[in-house]
Amino acid sequence: MKACVFTLGCKMNEVESMSLGAGLEELGYEVTDELCSADLYLLNTCAVTKEAEKKSRQAVARVRKFNPTAPVIVFGCAASNDPEAFFEKEGVVFVSGAQGKDKVLSLLGQEGIFPDSNESIFSELPAPKQLKTRAFVRIQDGCDHFCSYCLIPYLRGRSRSRGAAAILQEIKAATAKEIVLTGIDISSYRDGETDLGKLLYSLKGLPVRVRLGSLEPQVITREFLERVKGAGNIMPHFHLSLQSGSDRVLKSMNRHYTRAEYLEKCALIREYFENAAITTDIIVGFSGEREEDFEESVSIIEEAGLARVHVFPYSPREGTAAFKKADTPADIKKARTAKLLAAADEAERRFLQKQIGKTAEVLFEDDGGYTENYVRVHASGAKEGELKKVKIIRIKDHGVEAVIEED
Repeated sequence: MKACVFTLGCKMNEVESMSLGAGLEELGYEVTDELCSADLYLLNTCAVTKEAEKKSRQAVARVRKFNPTAPVIVFGCAASNDPEAFFEKEGVVFVSGAQGKDKVLSLLGQEGIFPDSNESIFSELPAPKQLKTRAFVRIQDGCDHFCSYCLIPYLRGRSRSRGAAAILQEIKAATAKEIVLTGIDISSYRDGETDLGKLLYSLKGLPVRVRLGSLEPQVITREFLERVKGAGNIMPHFHLSLQSGSDRVLKSMNRHYTRAEYLEKCALIREYFENAAITTDIIVGFSGEREEDFEESVSIIEEAGLARVHVFPYSPREGTAAFKKADTPADIKKARTAKLLAAADEAERRFLQKQIGKTAEVLFEDDGGYTENYVRVHASGAKEGELKKVKIIRIKDHGVEAVIEED
């Protein structure tokens, strides 16, 4: 029996799909994440934008082209937001929400809509199948921020954290040389007296590189950074959520920091990690964004010394606080997006230019890999899974070219 687990959306969705895939293998299935002929389809959906939700619905028809008689199971955020829209589609046997992924495998063979139950504790899943170079470890789910543009707290529920002992056990059992800690809002991690900083410090001495998912600016304090630095194996790449460079827009978004505070956090990171890569997300054309607000988003990219910026045009989501506010005209969004992308490209070029001449440790994947600060390196002469010191010589294809130094 062959099962296809197809994923739309965020990294957390991908990791959860990998976990369900591992569980299916334990049940005797051959599992793939590629669209192909299979005996069972599991669709992990996304609702972060209207377009993502549309693609999630279209995925049902896509998989049925490969095997129109195979049962289709739909779960995830889009399934939470509108379960009936999926259940009425031909071939769909059951629909489960974003908070019920731990129950999907136990529901195999059943039919119907299984609504979310507003989980208050972290739901365990099978450990995801490891890649050759890295393993993903879920430490948190849900969100308490209720940003005015975002549906996620309504779909995934309130923030809940995994027990620190279970996290440590999974990391110690991993054979990969790099661990990625994932969650919806890992900054809010707390297990009793253990917050995110204490959790990271507890990983000191483990022979793995540890990467962090997206962080909220509020978590960046001297105490936190001292623990990160003290652990010694936390990689100096901080994806620090921004969304806008304008205080007025940040307030409208219900983001609880200012432009000045964000810049202070970036400066503080560099006190502890001089060559840290700080990356972020910026939303373009949020409701009420004026030209001067947008220009503040453009200017903060250089001012903060950002290494990479993911740019997203604002997508109104029914059910959010911002939905009833006037949307920015599409042509303005398009023009602003193009300008911000150009600024983002220039920021990446500036950061990569600073890497030239430096020595870095790279975890190799194929014809290259990634440095500690998550710069893509193009180099040859190492096997997948090997850690090698390299000398960076030039910028190449949104990354750098390097040569391996002799041992």
